[in-house]
Amino acid sequence: MTAVDPTALGLPQDAMSRLAELQPGRAGHIFTSDLSVNEFLLVKQAGFTPLGLVLGSSVYHVGFQMGRWSKNQELDVLSQAMYHARELAMSRMQAEADVLGADGIVAVRLEVEFKEWGKDAAEFLAVGTAVKADDGKKWRNDAGHPFTSDLSGQDFWTLLQAGYAPLGMVMGTCVYHVAHRTFGNVLSNMGQNAELPQFTQALYDARELAMARMQKEAEALHAEGIVGVDLSQRNHTWGSHTTEFFAIGTAVRPLRADHVIASPQLTLGLDR
Repeated sequence: MTAVDPTALGLPQDAMSRLAELQPGRAGHIFTSDLSVNEFLLVKQAGFTPLGLVLGSSVYHVGFQMGRWSKNQELDVLSQAMYHARELAMSRMQAEADVLGADGIVAVRLEVEFKEWGKDAAEFLAVGTAVKADDGKKWRNDAGHPFTSDLSGQDFWTLLQAGYAPLGMVMGTCVYHVAHRTFGNVLSNMGQNAELPQFTQALYDARELAMARMQKEAEALHAEGIVGVDLSQRNHTWGSHTTEFFAIGTAVRPLRADHVIASPQLTLGLDR
């Protein structure tokens, strides 16, 4: 297993003090978690004990890159910035889980917020609940790091019941400049129903790049597949013709050959 140096990854002393208080076996030990009550109980039923809330943060200056007015193109400087900042936040969250001796992190949230002190400065935040397996088996990934998953507690329980285990969150991003329409093109389509092929192609290409990069990460983890994929589009602060396409999901591996799906149960609501 590769040792992780939390201070080298930028974990502050306050974080180390908080994690010391969450150490299992410590007198007065309690856990912290952002799981709902149902999620907490299902994670426990799946055979994992919550250890504590772990987080990673990175305030990042996103560089500048011009896109040609009339050309569809990826803005690779911005793509790299958005990816690297998220990686920093994720690695710090994993380092906190390592300090707690966790086997994994469940219900991870990955957020981006551009700050008021500058439209080119954003905080990238990763938050989840570190858990440890009760059976003492190997649940970490091949690199020896805690697995990460953005699945809810319910989905995490269902995944394990069906004979799969999470390996890690995988992601792909693409910041893309969508070409402006020429004046002649605007006039020719005025008052008509017509596809705008350059816009279609730009959005198609950008999504494909994000999806392909996410898939490559899963292949590097030797995953069987990716579940819970979310494909989002956000303009952030770059204006109407520059947008980020972001793909994220949980890479999984099989635990056994037979995959038995838990039978659904009828629930009758009593709130009405």
